[in-house]
Amino acid sequence: MLRRVLLAASASPRLRQLVTTMPATRHIVDRYVAGETADDAVRVTRALRGAGLLVSLDYLGEDTMDAEQASAVADEYVELIGKLAADGLTQGGAAEVSVKPTAVGLFLGAAIAERNITRICAAAEQAGTTVTLDAEEHQAIEPTLQLAARLRGQFGNLGCVVQSCLRRSESDCRSLAGYGVRVRLCKGAYRQPDSVAFTARRDVDRSYARCLRALMNGGGYPMVATHDPRLIQITGALALLAGRGPGSFEYQMLYGIRPDEQRRLANTGARMRVYVPYGGDWYAYLVRRLAERPANLAFFLRALAAG
Repeated sequence: MLRRVLLAASASPRLRQLVTTMPATRHIVDRYVAGETADDAVRVTRALRGAGLLVSLDYLGEDTMDAEQASAVADEYVELIGKLAADGLTQGGAAEVSVKPTAVGLFLGAAIAERNITRICAAAEQAGTTVTLDAEEHQAIEPTLQLAARLRGQFGNLGCVVQSCLRRSESDCRSLAGYGVRVRLCKGAYRQPDSVAFTARRDVDRSYARCLRALMNGGGYPMVATHDPRLIQITGALALLAGRGPGSFEYQMLYGIRPDEQRRLANTGARMRVYVPYGGDWYAYLVRRLAERPANLAFFLRALAAG
């Protein structure tokens, strides 16, 4: 119930205005968001790479309904990739980017999103790194997967995201694994209708394990996005059973969440990537993070009370 309330709050303009104008909020944001500019993102990336961690950067924003704004988001990504490359951070995909298709115009038409994502992918390819298309609300899933399939003919390393909360996801994972695709598997942080999504946490977890098994047994590159200790253990066991070496998959976690575990995994020789958001449009992202973990909400409320 708490998760549903928070996910509803992530779409509330009134609450957005209240939270974003509170002075104490800035301290919370800094824990989970790298900053507001590309230079901030590069600075945080440099520090994470120094600690032996891989990075995926997300310029915050979604549901763009203006073609010029969608193009401006693509411009931001191209600029960011250029800055990362100039700093030597993109080699071998060490720092890549994650792109929400609706932020670059998916709901304005697939052609607009495809044009903008092509620009981002071309810049990433030139810099020696990769792009992952993020998963969003269920209405965007099918057009995103179709868009990724079309672009993958030109950019073979283009990754996509599957959310285990959705009922369709096990089938999607089996299909994508068969094509040898880079797939980030996460539980999902969007409010989805019961008709397309599992509602009980245990069902989401079970779906995650089934999806993970399909990916680990396939020919692609699984990107295991979870902070759940049980699923991290299951990942190691499945990798062993499938004969996968440390370089054939990776773990992913969010910036600011379980940093000690991130470093522990990296120190074992595993590929550990940190998902790092930046930009001014952080409200919806932050509230979805609170919905994922009650401990995050308690931290948030304590900080607001102290402020």
